This record gives sequence, C-alpha cells and structure tokens, in this order.
Amino acid sequence: MTETTATIDPKEAAHFGEMAADWWNPAGSSAMLHKLNPVRLAYIRAAIDRHWPGREQQFRPLEGRRALDVGCGAGLLTEPLARLGARVTGLDAAPENIAAAKVHAQGQGLAIDYRATPVEQLADSGFDLVTSMEVIEHVADPAAFVAALAATLAPDGLLILSTPNRTPLSRLAMITIGESIGGIPKGTHDWGKFLTPEELTALLERAGLDVIDGSGLAFDPARGFTLSDNRAINYLLTARHKG
Repeated sequence: MTETTATIDPKEAAHFGEMAADWWNPAGSSAMLHKLNPVRLAYIRAAIDRHWPGREQQFRPLEGRRALDVGCGAGLLTEPLARLGARVTGLDAAPENIAAAKVHAQGQGLAIDYRATPVEQLADSGFDLVTSMEVIEHVADPAAFVAALAATLAPDGLLILSTPNRTPLSRLAMITIGESIGGIPKGTHDWGKFLTPEELTALLERAGLDVIDGSGLAFDPARGFTLSDNRAINYLLTARHKG
C-alpha cells in the first residue's frame, strides 16, 4: 500500500466486502448495525439541532449542507443523512459495498456520491458533517485516520464517531456473545484494536479538534440499544475544530 492508503486494512476491507449483498437485510450479517442505526441517528439529529439551531421541527435540517460518511458500508447511515437534506458523499474501502450502496440508493431515488476511495485520497474538503460509525476500530493507523477525517471538515463542521470501548464488558458483549449468537459475523472485531474514550479524545485533540459532546451506547433487554451515560460497551463522540 502507498502511504496515502495506510489506514485501510486489506483484510478488514475484504471481510466487510463479503457482507455487501446482505447488508440491507435486517436479519442478515449486518443485523447488529440495523439495530444500532436508530439510536445513532437520534444522537446525530440532536447534535445537528444543537449546532445549527432553528430547524429542530424540520424534516430536512441539513438542507444546503454537505455530509461525508466514511466507512459507509452499503449506506445504512448514508441514506438517512441524504433524507435529512444533505448532499452526501459516502466512502468505503470495499468496492463491493459501494456497488451495493449505489444500487440501493438508486432504488430509493436518492442521489448519493458513493466512492470506493480512502479518505486520505479524497480531494474534497469543507464538509459540514463528517460521520464514521464503527470504523476506526478496523483501520491500521487510527491517528492517521482521525487526521484525515479532520482534514475533510469545514471550519464550523461537526465530526461524529462511534466505536466500541476496550473493556471486559465490550469483549463479552461484542465478541464472546455478539460473534456467537448476537448477529455479528465471526472475526469482525479485534478487541485489542478497540479505543477507550480517553484514547480517542487524545487522537482527536492531536488532530486539532475539540470533543464537545459524547454519549454511551448501552443495551437494554426491554428497549434494545439506547443512549446512556454508560460507555462501557460502545460510545459516540462529537468534535469540531479548535478555536
């Protein structure tokens, strides 16, 4: 690999590429992502409403803004961002995922710019909203990946990340249970590559960003995934440029 593609792990890209055809099946190999998506979207919508107030009651609060979804898979989050009004670009390391994403978006009547391009090679910048959900734990160089995300962000933009925490509970929930009976394909996660909120915050600060909000993603047997103060399994962070 060249230096500009150093954050992509080819094994990870191949693993997720194999899931492409099944990505939109809520009972398939991406079932866990389907369950996570509503709560992630709720967090993102709240962040949008706080940062750009005045459109809280509107269906398209991102109208006139540009969004970038990095590690978009086949578009589970990318499509809702388009429905919120944004002009969206979706990036993924697996060409199979991008192909599936294009077909699905076309079927939904959504105009999304999907590219099988590493974020480090993206010529565009100045995105108002940059999202990367459950991706950083799969890259080869998290610091370089965060720096590349920061470089795409507009001066007043928001970067929102989600990722598993590195705790004994996350190992139990996401690997021991999740990859056996919980709907996560075996081999998806390497617990040693999980980042704690403190570690991810340090990477964001090193890239010139301030963390301005965060939330845990917890699992309630009665309600499913919920936003929570408990970050032991998974969490979201919102960051913006310093100053």
